[in-house]
Amino acid sequence: MPRYTVHVRGEWLAVPCQNCTNTISWLGKEAVRRYMKNKPDNGGFTSVEEVKFYVRRCKGLGLLDLDDTVEDALEDNEFVEVVIEGDIMSPDFIPSQPEGQLYIYPKLKYGSFVQYISLDGNSLTTEDLVNLGKGLYKIKLTPEAEAKVKRSREVIERIVKEQTVVYGITTGFGKFARTVIPNSKLRELQVNLVRSHSAGVGKPLSPERSRMLLALRINVLAKGYSGISLETLQQVIEAFNASCLPYIPEKGTVGASGDLAPLSHLALGLIGEGKMWSPKSGWADAKYVLEAHGLKPITLKPKEGLALINGTQMITSLGCEAVERASAIARQADIVAALTLEVLKGTTRAFDTESHRFCDRVQDAYTMRCCPQVHGVVNDTITFVKDIMMTEINSATDNPMVFAQRAETISGGNFHGEYPAKALDYLAIGVHELAAISERRIERLCNPSLSELPAFLVTEGGLNSGFMIAHCTAAALVSENKALCHPSSVDSLSTSAATEDHVSMGGWAARKALRVIEHVEQVLAIELLAACQGIEFLRPLRTATPLEKVYDLVRSVVRPWLKDRFMAPDIEAAHRLLVEQKVWEVAEPYIEKYRREHIPESRPVSPTAFTVRSLAVNTCVGHDHSHQDEL
Repeated sequence: MPRYTVHVRGEWLAVPCQNCTNTISWLGKEAVRRYMKNKPDNGGFTSVEEVKFYVRRCKGLGLLDLDDTVEDALEDNEFVEVVIEGDIMSPDFIPSQPEGQLYIYPKLKYGSFVQYISLDGNSLTTEDLVNLGKGLYKIKLTPEAEAKVKRSREVIERIVKEQTVVYGITTGFGKFARTVIPNSKLRELQVNLVRSHSAGVGKPLSPERSRMLLALRINVLAKGYSGISLETLQQVIEAFNASCLPYIPEKGTVGASGDLAPLSHLALGLIGEGKMWSPKSGWADAKYVLEAHGLKPITLKPKEGLALINGTQMITSLGCEAVERASAIARQADIVAALTLEVLKGTTRAFDTESHRFCDRVQDAYTMRCCPQVHGVVNDTITFVKDIMMTEINSATDNPMVFAQRAETISGGNFHGEYPAKALDYLAIGVHELAAISERRIERLCNPSLSELPAFLVTEGGLNSGFMIAHCTAAALVSENKALCHPSSVDSLSTSAATEDHVSMGGWAARKALRVIEHVEQVLAIELLAACQGIEFLRPLRTATPLEKVYDLVRSVVRPWLKDRFMAPDIEAAHRLLVEQKVWEVAEPYIEKYRREHIPESRPVSPTAFTVRSLAVNTCVGHDHSHQDEL
């Protein structure tokens, strides 16, 4: 017998339906009737018949026709809301998709998983984690990981049985570490821990970021140093594989003792409390979402609440996304710079001694000829930070740590987020420079005294403003980045009654690193558009084949500016090309071909200098008469 979960004025009601030919109107009335039955005053109504309402889906907010049958309109266990006429939207109702995120990956067809990633706590990569966030894989444990988890749990069970005093297992937390808890209340202790620590604020993480956070905590638990039971860990994995993702506010962690607030919200959903999201339900009460997927809330055993919430997974999961996006934009920044170099008739002499043979131009501005140095240190920064993140995501971050081979626990500081916090502050500072130098190249493209092109890259200047304010947007983003690049990890505030008296502030380091990187992507999107617009004024001349391919890619989503038009959508379209790495996909075959033909394997070369040389024509328009058909 199908049933539906219906939201009425802040309450979730399960409504079974014996007859699938019943209408949506019947479903709404039945939900209102059950709602009235639960209220001492019948919810302010005298009868169901007097209530006027409409019904909409929780996922997507689409209105349902009241005359349609539930069989035709809904799937079994679907989530809907009854909105009573005259009411405002219930404050408990949360739209199916979070809004206002820094970045949300392209939507995928959920349920189309074809591969598993086997986690053992030792071999996860940043690329793996980002792909897990996108929903490309399900998770399973390796047999070795399962054995380690079992042995670790045996140590916890022995501690409980022998009533040994161990922090977080038979005692309170933080300042209450010396308060011994009786065995009869050890389960309550863990539930209270999760509830009390679920104190975050702000917008929820996107489903993709929640999925990364959950996957990374599973990887840490798979190492077998946290004392969680295999049964509970398997329940966590089942929730991940069903994309049942708790409501996790983005703010509230100080980065030691771990990311307690966000991980507590993660655990809260898993025990069936708070809100949860799935592709099937949108946002709803966690217990209903789990039930809709055939899952049961986790019942926490001694130590298991602590095992779920004590670690740096908020910092490092967001940090992995930051590293991967930084890598993508850094290599595409080289391509965009090469295109601008061509449009500004720059020389590749700084990159290759064979160029500028027929030109009296000796050298270009720093923003063009110093790209290898400026872009180069960004690449080195990304490599350095990625190495730290790879270590962190495969490290045990918990307290106390459970060592099965020695049958003991140790309270240490593995939960402290100082390493990833410092690294992500460094990443923000490094990657920002791509935007700083890009904005200066945009200025050169827009300024006729520097570019030899029409002012602001548009005809009939004055009547049209062209890229005037697009450049201002780039300048605004670069200025904002300068403030965001102030390190968060230099700050520390004592918490937990001075027990946790030095913290990393790594959560903010991760979030602002992502914001800096997004700004970098947007500035480079503006430069990409400006450079392609510059080409319009140099036709019929053509640039090198790979850069023409990049131009064609841009023109497939953004047409040239013949006169002013609404510009923001075009910037967003170019931004998507960079985020989805389309620019790299177009140019990479030519770069690789150039590498094979011109660069010996034994010869070290700057990636940026190499990319510019492989893409640019190595000449200036109007000076090299041997290339009259090229820019």
